[in-house]
Amino acid sequence: MKKTVNQKAWFLVLPVLVLVAFSAVIPLMTVVNYSVQDTFGNNQFFWAGLAWFDDMLHSDRMWNALGRQMTFSAIILAIEVPLGIFVALNMPKKGFWSSFCLVTMSLPLLIPWNVVGTIWQIFGRVDIGLLGHTLDAMGIDYNYTQNILDAWVTVIVMDVWHWTSLVALLAYAGLRSIPDAYYQAARIDQASRWAVFRYIELPKMAGVLMIAILLRFMDSFMIYTEPFVLTGGGPGNATTFLSIDLVKMALGQFDLGPAAAFSLMYFLVIMAISWVFYTVMTTLDAREGK
Repeated sequence: MKKTVNQKAWFLVLPVLVLVAFSAVIPLMTVVNYSVQDTFGNNQFFWAGLAWFDDMLHSDRMWNALGRQMTFSAIILAIEVPLGIFVALNMPKKGFWSSFCLVTMSLPLLIPWNVVGTIWQIFGRVDIGLLGHTLDAMGIDYNYTQNILDAWVTVIVMDVWHWTSLVALLAYAGLRSIPDAYYQAARIDQASRWAVFRYIELPKMAGVLMIAILLRFMDSFMIYTEPFVLTGGGPGNATTFLSIDLVKMALGQFDLGPAAAFSLMYFLVIMAISWVFYTVMTTLDAREGK
């Protein structure tokens, strides 16, 4: 006898599907429409086909912004993931200090992105900022508004300060999920601290670390507010990442067609790299399940 499947649960999901369609699909279709047309205002459009995509693929501006973006994301991941693991390994496991550390680590995550940029903008100023004034007093020529290296270092340190807590908290959650029996067996075998980390803690943290890497990559690749408030994309175009360049193209120059094509290519790059991370995550989960 064939079992009847109750489909009424779809009515509970329907509001979510409608909301997603309204907030994501419809705006996306608008961008697709602009990417294949040209406009001179007055709501008049002219078919352009794939011309804007071809222009973007041969645009040094886009490739330079992509290079800066990839470099920034790679540096951020290379710093925040090991640092977050190190912090998680050294956090107290029980008691008052464990709760204190968890709350303290969560504080940077609660600060809005525009406020983070403003904090570091003031913090790095030589005249009134603690960091800028201290470096100037030490004889270090520091100016994040005019020196490219200073601007990059400031943006990177700002992001590390803001988001390392996320990696640390996820890694800490992975560590807390490890049964004590594993540590007891390691003590019986007189395993070294490195061996415990290599063969017990790191494999058990692999799942949450992949989530942390995925989240941090997506966020770092789409970063806009913090560097825009801090440096405005400067000096020159040194910190003009993809999102900043896209906004300048769409709103500053009102080049809607190229900006739409640019944004779709930007979207596809993020989706492709995120898919790679997701594939690795599911592979790791499948191996742990065996």
